[in-house]
Amino acid sequence: MDYAKIASQVIENVGGKQNIKSVQHCATRLRLQLKNNDLRNEEAVSDIEGVKGVFLTQSQFQIIFGSGLVNLVCDEVQKQLGIAVDTSADDEKEEKKGNALQRLVKLLSDIFVPIIPAIVAGGLLMGLNNILTAAMFHGKSVIDLYPQWKGLATAINLFASAPFTFLPVLIGFSATKKFGGNPYLGAAMGMIMVHPDLLSAYSIGIAQPPVWNIFGFKIAAIGYQGTVLPVLAVAFILATIEKKLHKVTPTWLDNLTTPLISIMVTSFLTFIFVGPVLREAGNLLADGITWVYNTLGFVGGGLFGLAYAPICLTGMHHSFIAIETQLIAAKATTGGSFIFTTASMNNVAQGAAVLAVLFLTKNEKMKSICSASGVSALLGITEPAMFGVTLKLKYPFYAAIIGSAVGNAYCAATGVLAQALGAAGLPGFLSMLPKDYLNFVIGLILSMAVSAVLTAIFWKKFNIEREDNNAQTSVKEEVKEIEVQESTADTAEETNELYAPMKGEVLDVSKSADPAFASKAMGEGVAINPSEGVIYAPADGTISLIFPTKHAMGITLNSGVELLIHAGIDTVKMEGKGFETFVETGVKVKKGDKLLSFDMDLVKEKGYQTQTMFLVADAKGKEVEVIEATNADNDTKIMKLK
Repeated sequence: MDYAKIASQVIENVGGKQNIKSVQHCATRLRLQLKNNDLRNEEAVSDIEGVKGVFLTQSQFQIIFGSGLVNLVCDEVQKQLGIAVDTSADDEKEEKKGNALQRLVKLLSDIFVPIIPAIVAGGLLMGLNNILTAAMFHGKSVIDLYPQWKGLATAINLFASAPFTFLPVLIGFSATKKFGGNPYLGAAMGMIMVHPDLLSAYSIGIAQPPVWNIFGFKIAAIGYQGTVLPVLAVAFILATIEKKLHKVTPTWLDNLTTPLISIMVTSFLTFIFVGPVLREAGNLLADGITWVYNTLGFVGGGLFGLAYAPICLTGMHHSFIAIETQLIAAKATTGGSFIFTTASMNNVAQGAAVLAVLFLTKNEKMKSICSASGVSALLGITEPAMFGVTLKLKYPFYAAIIGSAVGNAYCAATGVLAQALGAAGLPGFLSMLPKDYLNFVIGLILSMAVSAVLTAIFWKKFNIEREDNNAQTSVKEEVKEIEVQESTADTAEETNELYAPMKGEVLDVSKSADPAFASKAMGEGVAINPSEGVIYAPADGTISLIFPTKHAMGITLNSGVELLIHAGIDTVKMEGKGFETFVETGVKVKKGDKLLSFDMDLVKEKGYQTQTMFLVADAKGKEVEVIEATNADNDTKIMKLK
């Protein structure tokens, strides 16, 4: 696989180097912050080798490559862009898009995603320790039977507990960086919160904490091992204080006093007020969620399993990391995390649906996507499976969420709770107590079986593959239908000058984001990056055709020249939603008459582009001269017919 070629194709089809603000990657996706998202060509990107799916979320264009491959492609993209390897989209000044909840989810995602590998490593080590120390063999553990392994178990237990014991250090670094502060000060603050001289958070209620007597004011010296909410708040306070001090402190004093004051003030606020309040809030949150889940039993498990995949689509599942970490850190009282169990049921259900499609489809490209993404989902990474297969075909997605609901309902009924984080899928048993292995496996089998069987049933009942093929309506077919319409030309005076049908930037159609139009196979003309979604008549003529989905319209000039206006790219798939026409077929129009309008925000929300094509579909032997313009309107001349 040529990673350099893949990277260059990605860059080319997202608008070129000049359109890329930043690039980074997560476990499976290349995440691009573009200056103008309308310049991306999703269809062309989807056809690049290794790409399993694409989607736009808020202001970020994401390309799914899958684990491992995404790292190599990202490195090559950064190399070709001349961006340092550690450059992050977080370094860019982010636009405040989305509602408050969406911004909160993105904030939590940006903080926790970078530290997931450390938590997962600790979780898997904890699972290995459980295997060594659990009484699985007639009341005896592996180290009971083989005492020489006791030292190994002790070492692994230390390795496993470290990421959770010092979790505030990891969160402090990541959160402070996200809030715009010095991440190393955030790490130092995390170290203060888990200092060995403090009473461990795990010993609260067991031992008396030391007390600092400061001028008669007594402060309990209690640590924050395994906590989440207090560290997030402390990181925000630290970053805020630091940034304000940078603004008011003289340069020659800044490096000395800013770190000192930031740490000292934040530390006292932490132990006096912020820490105790938010520690209690975190405990109440964990206890409350556990109570709801335990009270509803298998019904709650089934509902959560059903909703988990749709929640993942919004990105809100990243906010669960904070809650899940708190549940596991307090497993002595909560019993563990049901969220990890639910994620495991969901992931294997998605994987089973994809593998079912693998055996059912005759499409070779779909088979290649299924083989890789199906196995990936079974091992815990579902984005390639969901965005590349199940969502695209729709009914396999329904089958997968039903399978997830059934498997998770069983796990909830049998009380299967994770003791650590890990790979949520087939390897997830490592995060469970040995006594729960059997029930966990039964849950996995139920999820996979229901998902695969329903996918096969839906496949035949709804003829999924045929429907998918029918949905791939090409632009060429649309134009062909327009061109075969009966001409309504009359003998009136010929029109040789064409004006912009809408406001925006006018480019030669060869620069279109759609390869079919850019090839000029549909005719000469222009591509318009609109500033508003209203289209006007570019000249006098007769409406020869209005496409059923309202996104395309044909106009015949008095000379018999056929024009085509095509609003957006791939917008035929919107089936007319967001489009409104103001004329009918056969009606004569004058230059400037309002023809149609479309909701540009809805088009973008649905994942399509607003770039509009204005073509001369049949020039009747005339030569077409294109005049590009930066800020055109209906009085801007953009084409001449000679």
